Amino acid sequence: MVLDYLKDLNKAQQEAVVSTEGPALIIAGAGSGKTRVLTYRIAHLLKQGARPSSILALTFTNKAAREMKERIAGVVGENTARYLWMGTFHSIFSRILRAEHETINFPSNFTIFDAADSKSLIKTIIKSFQLDDKMYKPGSVAARISMAKNNLITPSVYAENSEIRLADKGLRMPAISEIYKEYVKRCRLSGAMDFDDLLLKTNLLFRDYPEILEKYQQRFDYVLVDEYQDTNFAQYLIVKKLAANHQNICVVGDDAQSIYSFRGARIENILSFQSDYPNHKIFKLEQNYRSTQTIVNAANSIIAKNKRQIPKTVFSENDAGKSIKVISALTDNEEGFLVAQEIAETQLREHYKNQDYAILYRTNAQSRIFEEALRKRNIPYKIYGGLSFYQRKEIKDILAYFRLVINPWDNEALKRIINYPARGIGQTTLSKLETAAVNAETSIWKIVTALPGENPANLNKGTMTKISRFVALIQEFACVVAENDAWEAAKTIAEKTGILKELHSDKSVEGLSRHENIQELLNGIQEFSINALEEGRPAKLENYLEDVALLTDQDTDKDEDRDKVTLMTVHSAKGLEFKNVFVVGLE
Repeated sequence: MVLDYLKDLNKAQQEAVVSTEGPALIIAGAGSGKTRVLTYRIAHLLKQGARPSSILALTFTNKAAREMKERIAGVVGENTARYLWMGTFHSIFSRILRAEHETINFPSNFTIFDAADSKSLIKTIIKSFQLDDKMYKPGSVAARISMAKNNLITPSVYAENSEIRLADKGLRMPAISEIYKEYVKRCRLSGAMDFDDLLLKTNLLFRDYPEILEKYQQRFDYVLVDEYQDTNFAQYLIVKKLAANHQNICVVGDDAQSIYSFRGARIENILSFQSDYPNHKIFKLEQNYRSTQTIVNAANSIIAKNKRQIPKTVFSENDAGKSIKVISALTDNEEGFLVAQEIAETQLREHYKNQDYAILYRTNAQSRIFEEALRKRNIPYKIYGGLSFYQRKEIKDILAYFRLVINPWDNEALKRIINYPARGIGQTTLSKLETAAVNAETSIWKIVTALPGENPANLNKGTMTKISRFVALIQEFACVVAENDAWEAAKTIAEKTGILKELHSDKSVEGLSRHENIQELLNGIQEFSINALEEGRPAKLENYLEDVALLTDQDTDKDEDRDKVTLMTVHSAKGLEFKNVFVVGLE
């Protein structure tokens, strides 16, 4: 008898769900129902008696993990689903590193730096090294450091690798090795890790402490990975280590959808799965439920030219659909005009909404022409993956207060808000404090809490008084955070810092918008606290902060007005659906 939750699956999907033991490679073409298969496979494991805490499922977005867990809960119940180890690579490895913080000599409440924090710190280091910031652009340096970490290259190995050093000279940035070393040192002094550290340090933890690796190998009887073609070298190694003993590893992916090599993704990971696990089973989900046969045929004809691939025959039983239209333009401006015209005409003719259209391009720089063309026709649009809610200044400011209260060693957070709202502590004072901290190889917080007894920054009495008031405020907030849930603590901090008052007094359009954004953030924190308490999870401010730090671009799309044409890169569009799609700039 076919179990109820299997009735919705086709034969290939059912086979992939019920074959739970040993290595499994599920090749899932676009629109083939891979999320459903992965979800039902986990539900099937639970129905067969597997302990939820023995199942590790790794995804690339919190949204994907959340949706999968909700679907699984619908089959096995919430009380069972809540104990699954399910989340993004970064959230799961952050959880492991916090649990093992004493072993790696890090505070359990370490801060997770986002890209902006990393670039800010790198910019500070470039300045302190008196390097030319036109040559050493923080973004370029950050990319080199990220590349190193994702390939498990530590600062000492980096410094000794002649090939890497030669490449840096070719980029006219020969001092990256020294910047990398200083960056790691200052992150540690701040009690902080960046996203790449979560992968690097988990690898080093498992490499240097085999007993800890063995503990997690024994904990996880089943390891499942979504979007395996998007994994990088560091992720690949961790997964391989965790599954080394039982080899109950199931990876879902599609070599034909490997489009993130610029982020370090290695197509070799999925192509070598069969040689990594000789006793594997392979399942191919070849039916596309999303696209018309015309689109599937076009995709197949392009994919057929790939030199290295896992053979598959993708098909659709949907209607043939409309033919793919090719529009030729002589200039960029004409291309923008023709796309906007096509949108306007099809809206009149076929009554499509703005949200039914997407314009896809290779790089964000290509959007300008299409933005101008849409504006001329008064067609509303949005840039997908633009400035996210959590990257807005007012949001980053209040989050910096939260970060500093949780982890006072967080130099980037302290620098951001020591004089916000304004309290008379200028940039010169901050530079003196930072220099004193670097010279003493400690955090700025250690310097400011030692005042006035110790004064290595040579500050005057008035300045020290202002700093002491700031320190007292943060220490007061630490007590508030310890005694209250995230919502009460956040509300108190927003009020007592004066941020709410300052934004409320700004009656400009921008000021009102910023005030609304803070209120939206507080509403979100209240919702987090309520949900966490209902689900029996910790509802403290540090738990909320970790959730926010681990959000991905796809998790932070808070655009309330949905009826807009969407402009985005091809990479951002993966997994999304629209009724009308323009792929532009194909020259």
